[in-house]
Amino acid sequence: MVASDTTSILEQLRSTPSPGHILVIDPDDQTPEMAAKRTIACVLAGTRCVFVGGSTAVDGTPVHDTVVAIQESLELCKWNATQDSDASEEQWNIPVLLFPAGARALSPAADGITFMTLMNSRNLQFVMGEQVIGGPIVQKLGIEPIPMGYIVFSPGGKVGEVGEADLILPNEIERCISYTSTAECFGFPLIYLEAGSGASSPVAPEMISAAKRTAPNAIIIVGGGMYNGELAKQSVKAGADWIVTGNLTEEFDDAAELEKVMRKYIQTMCS
Repeated sequence: MVASDTTSILEQLRSTPSPGHILVIDPDDQTPEMAAKRTIACVLAGTRCVFVGGSTAVDGTPVHDTVVAIQESLELCKWNATQDSDASEEQWNIPVLLFPAGARALSPAADGITFMTLMNSRNLQFVMGEQVIGGPIVQKLGIEPIPMGYIVFSPGGKVGEVGEADLILPNEIERCISYTSTAECFGFPLIYLEAGSGASSPVAPEMISAAKRTAPNAIIIVGGGMYNGELAKQSVKAGADWIVTGNLTEEFDDAAELEKVMRKYIQTMCS
């Protein structure tokens, strides 16, 4: 576990200075070794959290292998930092959270799980069905569950398709407000505004601002279509607490190049 016995992963997320950057690793799109390599490069660049999962990663085996590879790499980097007076161990205290497509995409090696409901799905299996299957497993494994309201916006991408989402369109701010106020009433500490992996455009800034006003007690996470730091910066200014990227990092196999690109991305996002 990254957090101590007295500090939950949720508390760690809340205490991380905003804005923060989250790296999404999809086990279906890369080997565990490559996932670990990309994770280390991004952490060096400023990433402060890792999600492992994706729209189609429903088998627990590649998810578990990927989480283990990432955790082992982080632990090695942390140990190396103890041998260098100029290095910081704290840099490597990165929570690795499951971001599951289904109840079977789990791993006991994770620090926690975004225990989500896809709020605007037309299919109740994604609203509560997978959760009912996964809940007992999460408790048995002892993984910290972090409740999350997951809301998918147009264009939606693969998650919109697989999750059968009734997408929120660019002109439907009132629907955005309705969903985020409902998430606030449920007490979800995390609300994820998702445009879809590889989306042609991110969630509109006015949607993010509306969500932040409506759910001031929640951590607002925004992902999908964040191709560059400027787009991420716009989302941060609109009210996003955390920005998620995934597809962008999959373009790089060279760790040094990825670190350089993500360092610039995160610096621009935070400027």
